[in-house]
Amino acid sequence: MARRPDEEYDYLFKVVLIGDSGVEGRTVKAQIWDTAGQERYRAITSAYYRGALGALLVYDVTKPTTFENVSRWLKELRDHADSNIVIMLIGNKTDLKHLRAVATEDAQGFAEKEGLSFIETSALEALNVEKAFQTILAEIYRIISKKSLSSDEPAPTSIKEGTTLDVGGQEANTKRPCCSSS
Repeated sequence: MARRPDEEYDYLFKVVLIGDSGVEGRTVKAQIWDTAGQERYRAITSAYYRGALGALLVYDVTKPTTFENVSRWLKELRDHADSNIVIMLIGNKTDLKHLRAVATEDAQGFAEKEGLSFIETSALEALNVEKAFQTILAEIYRIISKKSLSSDEPAPTSIKEGTTLDVGGQEANTKRPCCSSS
């Protein structure tokens, strides 16, 4: 899928990724900002989270400390981001079954308690990665559309009006490297 100029998109959603897609016939361009858990970004937290409509809070299912840090990342998000931000908890690296150290049930329980959506993924196997983005973007769109309809005002200026997110095309099924292994 070729890149399209900004003016060809109806909506622009900023989603941040923190921690150690057809949307109702609309085209959505998502800006993905990823700190990859880098502590050096903590100094710019407020600016980084400002305007974010969604956050993917990612931990490594093979490293319990990354799951333990989820509470800290969530607090930081809630302290600095908009109160209506859509947050999804993601357990990554499910392909490493023999090294799993965080139970799915523990993460699901945490997500339910905190009001987060939850999914497990394998970036290596491209398992549920597309689904995670589709899910969070659809939820953001649902909320933005509802706000726009209830207020009889145009959607916020960070969202450009009129589009179709095609994340299910052939390119979406092509495995591409995304992360270096640690």
